[in-house]
Amino acid sequence: MIITNLAELPPEIYSAILTQVPTDERQQTALSLSRAIPRSPVPLHHLFECIRLKTCESVFQLYRSVRGSTEKASWVRSFALEAWTVDADTVVNLLSVLTRLHRITLYVGPNFAPEYLEEILEKPREDLLYLSLRFRPYVQRATYYQFLKGAYFDTALQALSQWPSYNLRMLSIVQDPLDPEVARAQRFAQPLVFFHFDVLTKLVCSPCFRSASNLRLRIPSRQVAPFLFNTAQAVPALSLLDLSTCHVRFADVEGLIARFSNLKHLILNGCTITQGQSHEGDWVAVGKMVALGTVKAAKDREKKLKTWLENNAIRLQISEAGTTEQPTGELRAGRRIRPGRRGLATATISLRDSPPREAAHVSHRNISVPKIRVLPTAPTICSLSTTLDVHSTRDAHTISTEFQQGWEQGIAQLSAIRSRLYQSWKNEVRVMYISDDQGMEDGFEGLRDIDSETHFHDVQSALCPVPVLCLAGFNLTTEHAEGCGHAAASRIWDEVI
Repeated sequence: MIITNLAELPPEIYSAILTQVPTDERQQTALSLSRAIPRSPVPLHHLFECIRLKTCESVFQLYRSVRGSTEKASWVRSFALEAWTVDADTVVNLLSVLTRLHRITLYVGPNFAPEYLEEILEKPREDLLYLSLRFRPYVQRATYYQFLKGAYFDTALQALSQWPSYNLRMLSIVQDPLDPEVARAQRFAQPLVFFHFDVLTKLVCSPCFRSASNLRLRIPSRQVAPFLFNTAQAVPALSLLDLSTCHVRFADVEGLIARFSNLKHLILNGCTITQGQSHEGDWVAVGKMVALGTVKAAKDREKKLKTWLENNAIRLQISEAGTTEQPTGELRAGRRIRPGRRGLATATISLRDSPPREAAHVSHRNISVPKIRVLPTAPTICSLSTTLDVHSTRDAHTISTEFQQGWEQGIAQLSAIRSRLYQSWKNEVRVMYISDDQGMEDGFEGLRDIDSETHFHDVQSALCPVPVLCLAGFNLTTEHAEGCGHAAASRIWDEVI
């Protein structure tokens, strides 16, 4: 049969055509097809697969369309709200109907109270793979309502941390920086998005975040990095981390690389990790620190293991002794109480310090623990992306050369450490390595014994290429280094910020 009219094409053909269209353009393409060929059997579900709303009115129109149709609501897989002023109640009601979403993007403006976002995230979403929250809470007139009420978005992250272990792969939490000119003109403090950052630690250690591989966390000028790397169970599968605009110190970069053993791309746009205007040798130190991140992780784990073994030995010694030693020396005699009738003005209590008592002393002699070493692994970092300081007089090529020099020095030092541990292992010293399932780092948890010399293969520069250093930052017009973290992030996030 020869088809001479596009309206006679079967719906499967239209569906196959539309699946080749980029996701963010599919809705408009399907709508245009249905209008250009009114009688064509264009599958309606393509109109609802990827929803992107930019006005308050469109939110209500979509809600009115899907609230009475379970089928239409089930078609929606991606939902993006890109309007700063909306009716929050309608948004909450709309998202309660869209239960099969894979991707959610929300713009949270000044009229979107924390309790609304908490209600949206209170019920876990089993199918959700991508969640992006972008905050712009800034107001035109001074208001202290948020401060007096204690209304912050900490509760929303707390609700998210209560989700069970699902398949959330990508999480973006971004607070837009306040325009400096607006800040100077207004002369009052703007509302805060988050008050306490302890909730970040709970979030990155939560079951729902165990499988997450991409995290973008931008809170301008706030030091959030320690809340991510100071805990053992934080995001074990993390491969891309973006902390742009945050206050990130040199030591924070070291802590991040040491903690996240699978980290490949670290993005720090707007973060001055070299303490302002960089000087000669600063980027040598950065390159060396990045190369030796796994050495820091191994040393920290060794210290924790040694402390645990010593505490166990002390408890065992006390248990075997049965009793602890009694205090030596005698208590100083208290003030003598004279007999007789006391006067009414005589105090019944004393404000003087009580006579000091010598604390019980327990002697632990001959405490010995087995010598156990932890082998540092080869670094996994592929790129470090940041911003070149505007006041810097040094060019990008010089900085990259210094970074490479530091990296090569670090790899040489890492190789020497691994060679010494290989000799120790051959001399029957127990050597272990950190496995991917690190757990709580209690005792031997997360450690595995080395039973083959293949673990000690030399770590050479040829096997550990220098990570890509990109200094282009937020500038999209500047040429970026090939293979940098900015390029990797652009393939992950729906919007480039």
